[in-house]
Amino acid sequence: MRTVKDGPASPLFTPLSLEGNTTIARLAKTAGVSTLMRDHSVHAPRAGCTCWGVPFEIRKVILAADKPVTIPLDPVRVSWLVFLHTTDMEPEKPNEDGFIAATRGGMRLGVHVADYVFCYGDGTEVREAIRWRFQIGMFMRGWGDNCTQAVANRKPFPVRPLTDQPEKDGRRWGWTQTRVGNPDMDFWVNWLWAWENPHPRKRLTALRVEPIASKTVISAVSAGKVGSQPFRWRRREKAVLRLPRGSAFDPALDAMGLFKHAQLDLGQVISVQPRTVYPNEKWATTCNSQPAEVSTRDVLIEYTAHPEARLHLENGKTVAIAKLARDTKAPGPLRPIAPSTQRVRLRVVDRASRKPVPVRLHVHGEAGEYLTPVDRHRYPNPEWFEDYSVDYVGESRHNFEDYSVDYVGESRHNCTYMPGETTIDLPLGRVYIEVSRGFEIKPIRKVVAVSTRTKQITLMIEKVLPWRERGWVTADTHVHFLSPPTAMLEGSAEGVNVVNLLASQWGELMTNVGDFDGKTTFGSKEAGGDGEWLVRVGTENRQHVLGHISLLGYNGDIIAPMTTGGPDESALGDPVENLLIEWARLCREQGGLAVFPHFPNPRLENAAALVKNEVDAIEMTSCGYHFGGISPYALSDWYRYLNCGYFVPAVGGTDKMSAAMLLGAIRTYVRLPEGCEFTYPRWMDAVRSGHTFVTFGPLIEFAVEGKPAGTWVKMNRTGGTVDVTYEVASVTVPTTRVELVVNGEIRERRKVSSKSGEGHWSVKIDKSSWIALLVRGQYKGQPEYIAAHSSPVMVPVEGTPFMSAADALTILEQIEGAMTFLDTLGTRAETKAYKRMRMILTAAYRTMHNRMHAAGHDHTHTAMTDHKEHH
Repeated sequence: MRTVKDGPASPLFTPLSLEGNTTIARLAKTAGVSTLMRDHSVHAPRAGCTCWGVPFEIRKVILAADKPVTIPLDPVRVSWLVFLHTTDMEPEKPNEDGFIAATRGGMRLGVHVADYVFCYGDGTEVREAIRWRFQIGMFMRGWGDNCTQAVANRKPFPVRPLTDQPEKDGRRWGWTQTRVGNPDMDFWVNWLWAWENPHPRKRLTALRVEPIASKTVISAVSAGKVGSQPFRWRRREKAVLRLPRGSAFDPALDAMGLFKHAQLDLGQVISVQPRTVYPNEKWATTCNSQPAEVSTRDVLIEYTAHPEARLHLENGKTVAIAKLARDTKAPGPLRPIAPSTQRVRLRVVDRASRKPVPVRLHVHGEAGEYLTPVDRHRYPNPEWFEDYSVDYVGESRHNFEDYSVDYVGESRHNCTYMPGETTIDLPLGRVYIEVSRGFEIKPIRKVVAVSTRTKQITLMIEKVLPWRERGWVTADTHVHFLSPPTAMLEGSAEGVNVVNLLASQWGELMTNVGDFDGKTTFGSKEAGGDGEWLVRVGTENRQHVLGHISLLGYNGDIIAPMTTGGPDESALGDPVENLLIEWARLCREQGGLAVFPHFPNPRLENAAALVKNEVDAIEMTSCGYHFGGISPYALSDWYRYLNCGYFVPAVGGTDKMSAAMLLGAIRTYVRLPEGCEFTYPRWMDAVRSGHTFVTFGPLIEFAVEGKPAGTWVKMNRTGGTVDVTYEVASVTVPTTRVELVVNGEIRERRKVSSKSGEGHWSVKIDKSSWIALLVRGQYKGQPEYIAAHSSPVMVPVEGTPFMSAADALTILEQIEGAMTFLDTLGTRAETKAYKRMRMILTAAYRTMHNRMHAAGHDHTHTAMTDHKEHH
C-alpha cells in the first residue's frame, strides 16, 4: 500500500471524513476508465498521507464519470478546503493528417473538466469551474504540462549530489548535481488544489461533483485555517539552529529529502550545514584566504515556507516561522539571519587604470553565511570532475584518494570568481568581503555596512609588487576539466598569465578533447584577446606505472593515444604502446614543451627521460592543499638529478581537477628576455631557458655572480668564491626565512620579515655545484612550509664532474624498474612496439651505467643487467 508523507503535518489542517462511491482498488475494474488509468492505479496514494504539509485520509474516493456525485460532509466551518484529486488521461485527437487544430497541449489547457458545487447548511451554493492545468491535471503528464493553481502531491525537496550521499532509488548522477527534486511526473499524480471559501462562517454540508469533459477522481479533502494560499511559499530565508547537546551534525537526507535536524510542514528545508565562524571583529586585519572554523553545535538552515509554517526540530519541539521572524532576540534554539534582499552592483577596480578587473571574491554575512553573486553556486561543489562553475572551496586538508573534501568538522572558505563587476543580493547590516588577485596585488578584507540605500559597492585593488613589470610572467602548467573561457576568467582573476588546460583520458572517459585544436591560444592577440591572459589546451599523457607527462603548446594533431597500458589511467585491456620519452619527442617535434607533472610520482620512467634530456621541466604541485607548501619529497627527488648534472628547471602546476583546488595556488614565474613581447611561444622558450621559480606566494629575484637561474657559471680547477644575491617579497604568504641550497643541502639561512627581505652571501665552491634559493613561509595557526624555490644556477668546476654515487644508483635502479615492468607485467602491444620501447629504455640505462663506471662508482647488477666487465 502506497502512502505519501513528504514531511510533518501542519496542525492548521484537518482531514475530512470523505465517504466516496468507490475505492482505488476498484478503479482497476471500473468500466469506462482508461486502460492506462486502471494499470497505474496501483501507484495511487492510499491511507494516511501528508502532502505539502497537509494531512489527508484516503479511504473511499469519489469517482465522477458520467453523472453528478453528491457527498455529504460533516457540517464544518472552514477558510480553505484542499483537494487531492486528478483526472483520467484525455489526449487530443489528431485529424487524418496527424495535426490538431487549435491545440490546447497535451494536458488540454483550460478545458472545463467538471464543476465542484459547495453546498451550505442554509441552502445556498457556490459553483467552482474545474479546468485542466488550472485547478486539476491528469494523473500522468508530459514535460511542460504544469498546472497554474494546483501542485503535484509531493512537494519539491533537496537532493545531495551522489558524491555526497549515494542514492538507492536509481537517481542519476547528472540530475543530482541540480541539488533539487520535483516529483511531479510520477506514475500517478494527485493534484493539490486549495479552494478559498468565500463564506467561512457558514457551515458546509455537502460537495457535489458534476463531470463535464473527463472522469474525475477525488481521493481526499482537508480543511484548513490558514490566512493565505497554503502552497505559496515565500522566498528563501536562513536561520542559525543550535543542536541539542549530544546531537551530532548529520548532513544526510532521508528517502523523502528530509533532514534529521529540522523539517517544515508548510514549506521545505533547503539545506542544513555547519555554521562557519569567521573572525568578524578582526576581519580587516586577518590574513587572506584563511579557512573559517566550523561550529560543532550551530548549523545554518536555509528554507522556503508559508508564513504560517512551523519548523519541527529533532527533539519534538516546533517553532512558528512567523514568531521567529517577529521576535529576533527571543531565547531558544533558533536565531534568524537577515535575508539577502538588497540587490547591489559590486565592482572591483584597479587603482592605476581605474578599470574593473577579474578577481577572486568571498562575501559572508554576520552569521558566517556565504553570499554569492546571483549567477554563481550558493553551495560550491568540491568534488572531482564536478567543477561546473567558477568557484573555489578552500579547505584545511585534502583527501588524495578521492579528491573530496569532508565538510563535517573541517574548516573551509568558499569563493567565486567575478569578471570585475557582478550583481549580488546582500542582507542589511554588515557584510564581510575578501578580494584577491594573484601574488603581486595586495588582497583586500573589508567590512561594509549595507542599507536600503546601498546600490553599488566599489572596491579598489592596487599592485604593490612589480614583478610583471620586471619581465616575469606567471603560469599554471596543469589544469583539468574547465572550459577555456572559464580557465581564462579564473586565470586572470588569480593573476596567472598562462593557463595550460590539459585534455586527457581517464579509463573510458575523455575530457577537454573537443577544446584541443593544436593551434589556438585563447586570449592571444591573434585570437582576439589582449595578449595578457592566455589559455592553451595541451594534453596530459599517462601510464599508470611508468608515469605521466604533460605536453604543452604543441601544434598539429593531438598526440594519441593519450593513455596506455590499462587502468586507472587507460582502459582495461589497453597495451603499453608508448613510452613517456616517445610522447615527449613527438611534443617537441610539434613545437611543444614536455613537462613531468606532479613530480616525481608516478616515479619510474621519468628517470630514463631525464637522463636522455627528453624533458623540458619538472613540475612542483600543490595537490589541492593550499597550506602544504612545496613537497620536500619532490625537491629531494629533483635534487638527485641536479647532483648528477642533469639540469632541468622547475615549474609550478596545481593539477586542478575540482573547485577544491585553487588555480595558480602554486605557480611558475618565468622571466622573459628584456624587451621581449609576451606570447605563448616565447613563454615556452623562457621555460626552456630555466630562468624560473616556483611559488605559493613569495616572489624571488636570485642570481649567482649576477647570472640568473638556468645559467651555467664555469670555474677553473681551483674553484673559488661566488657572490649570491637575493630579494624576496610577499603580499600573501608571510615569509619567515630564506635558505641557500647547494648540492641539495642547506648551506646558509637567514630570517626575513613577513613581507620582504634582501641580501647576499659569499659561497666557496671547490667542486661542481648547483645553487638555488628556498623561501619558507607561515600563516598564523599553520605550520611553516616551503613557500617558494628557484631553479638552480649550475656552477661546473673543471675536472670535477657532477656525480653523486648514491643518487646515480637510485636513478639507475629506477630505469631498471621501468625495463622490468615492460618485460614482465605490461600488457604487450605488438612485438615491434615492445622491442622499440625496450631499446629506448636500454639506451638510457647504459648512458647512466657508463657514466657511473667512468667515474669509478661500482654498483650491484641484477641478473638482467649483469655484464662481463663487472667481474
